Amino acid sequence: MSIAVDDLTTLRDRCGVVLRDSWHEGTRASDGARFAYTAPSPSHYPWQFYWDSCFTAVTWRHFDARRSRRELESLLAAQRPDGFIGHTIFWDRPLTGVRRHTYNVTSPGATMTSSMQPPALAWAWSLAVGDPSAEPGIVHHHRWLEANRDLDGDGLLWIVQPDESGLDASPQFDPIWGPRAHGLPGFVLLVRRNRRLGYDLGRVVRAGGPACCEVVTNVLYSLSRMALGLGSLTEVMIERMYDADRGLFLPIARHGRGAGAVEQRPSVATIAALTPLALPDLPEEIGHRLVAHLLDNREFNTPVAPPSVSIAERAFARSDRALGGRAPARYWRGPTWLNTAWLCWIGLQRLGYAAEADALAGGLASAILREGLREYYDPFTGAGMGAREFGWSTLILEMLEGGLAPEQMRSGLE
Repeated sequence: MSIAVDDLTTLRDRCGVVLRDSWHEGTRASDGARFAYTAPSPSHYPWQFYWDSCFTAVTWRHFDARRSRRELESLLAAQRPDGFIGHTIFWDRPLTGVRRHTYNVTSPGATMTSSMQPPALAWAWSLAVGDPSAEPGIVHHHRWLEANRDLDGDGLLWIVQPDESGLDASPQFDPIWGPRAHGLPGFVLLVRRNRRLGYDLGRVVRAGGPACCEVVTNVLYSLSRMALGLGSLTEVMIERMYDADRGLFLPIARHGRGAGAVEQRPSVATIAALTPLALPDLPEEIGHRLVAHLLDNREFNTPVAPPSVSIAERAFARSDRALGGRAPARYWRGPTWLNTAWLCWIGLQRLGYAAEADALAGGLASAILREGLREYYDPFTGAGMGAREFGWSTLILEMLEGGLAPEQMRSGLE
């Protein structure tokens, strides 16, 4: 990436300040468990969030690899005996206020949510720490995922709420959850229903669903499986989720009970459809088709790219204000996020689009230099939006300071 030395130094310094100022460590009073993690945004998200920690552990390696390990070990310290690790962990800061009604806890005083997030732990461990297969807790975690979230026995994971994908209010979920989609008033009813069902996929399906096999969740899961030496899910993702006519990966939803269950394929083109670019074994022909969407000025190639929804979609909205005053949680409906940009950038590099990868990184770097490390950015102006001092936006360093080595892009293939 070509960037002025002074600008790179400024970005690196800002990233280091945000990571260090967001670092939180201590000992949980109830059981003596030690923790250390990067709060996604100290003023707005003070707890440990699963995939946020995976992303910030990757960027900590640019400053202090010991903190990469401690961050991920804290996820393992929160692990239930059965191997489950929740979406959000409330180490020494209990869940209070209105969030008690929308966070996925099954009992008052719960130490973490009963919902999951995209399982990136093993992949992050392989990038920032070492061999995840040597860590029993990570292996145990994957056994839980296989036993509890693989609905059809083909390896793919299913989610029971939009926020389990990390893409909360993405319009790809509108036709699946309707008025109970994330950020809408009915979402509280979905949370209540799933609390009663214990966030158990089998019970949710038997109750009529819906359940969703979502793209980003399975991209990160496949990367983690490859890091563990368990094998890739790319082939089955192509078979079940790739729309060859459109050249996009799309989610699958299942509604109804038993023999009356029906499957649905939401068609909204979101950034999730392009994230399989990060898969090291994605066939090049399919990769080039995804890149064509990514580089199309009518879809995802904006000045600060890529937006979380194709600008050609009716659902695209540049900012929270454009959503007519709806809850801020409906923010995956247009603005650009660093984590999904990074996944696409990895694919551009692997497929030989070096200049295009540089341009993508340059647009993001310029926005961060002007606006600071924000949660997300306007895809046209680069205006910073959402939470401030946002931890995973430090992923810009992965694009500017060398990124993944070739052997890491091929991890698990040999």
